[in-house]
Amino acid sequence: MAEIQLGVIEARFADMIWEREPVTSSELVKLAEKAFSWKRTTTHTVLKRLCDKGLFENNKGTVTCLISRSQFYSIQSRKFVEDAFDGSLPAFIAAFTSNSTLAPEEAAAIRKMIDQAEEV
Repeated sequence: MAEIQLGVIEARFADMIWEREPVTSSELVKLAEKAFSWKRTTTHTVLKRLCDKGLFENNKGTVTCLISRSQFYSIQSRKFVEDAFDGSLPAFIAAFTSNSTLAPEEAAAIRKMIDQAEEV
């Protein structure tokens, strides 16, 4: 899959869609006007941009996701680790924990994820 980059406002708008989908484009116009003070045309322009990026589909005024929020952020996380840490998850974890400690619950959750990933 090609890299998808979102600006801060695009990401907030995408989150709005993910939280409500399927959602009508007219409902998005109302939500975006309230949240961002956007006009109808701005909402439709940003929605079209997100559809062109492959995140959503607008079919006869009903917007649905093509990529779930968790899939999108998983892709973004992997890309960050690849770019910033040469793809090394241990290097990322070392950097993440270098100035802080993990709560016992966090460490247990990470161990569980590692165990599940090894089983595959």
